[in-house]
Amino acid sequence: MSETNTANSMSMTFSARSENEAFARIAVAAFISQLDPTLDELNDLKTVISEAVTNAIIHGYDSNPEKLVTIEAKIQNETVHLVVSDEGNGIEDLELARQPLYTSKPEMERSGMGFTIMENFMDRFEVTSEPGRGTRVEMTKRIESKKALFN
Repeated sequence: MSETNTANSMSMTFSARSENEAFARIAVAAFISQLDPTLDELNDLKTVISEAVTNAIIHGYDSNPEKLVTIEAKIQNETVHLVVSDEGNGIEDLELARQPLYTSKPEMERSGMGFTIMENFMDRFEVTSEPGRGTRVEMTKRIESKKALFN
């Protein structure tokens, strides 16, 4: 078990295009698969990446494909640390934005559940934002790795 105590990390930056949301989900899922997560754990992680990336594209950048979204992922022991960030619009009222069903874009028929989903699926969830400077979503989840059970 020499490798499990050192962190493994990756980062990627991609255009703020809605079609890149699926790419982000798959890339993070592939990276995390080394922990041999359960299907439920993997689906939870793919969902939070999808929510965070979609928020960055739609709310952070108003779907401007010239802007960039960044994802950083780190695995330390059996814990996954994820950061999704943008340098976009930022959030004026973070407390309001974290309320279930709140959306700043009701005309787009957004559910307003993104932050709530991320918070409920992860062990730790933190969002920081500054109007005009962007938003950073940090999430952590411990994977009950099947590999850990057999080592």
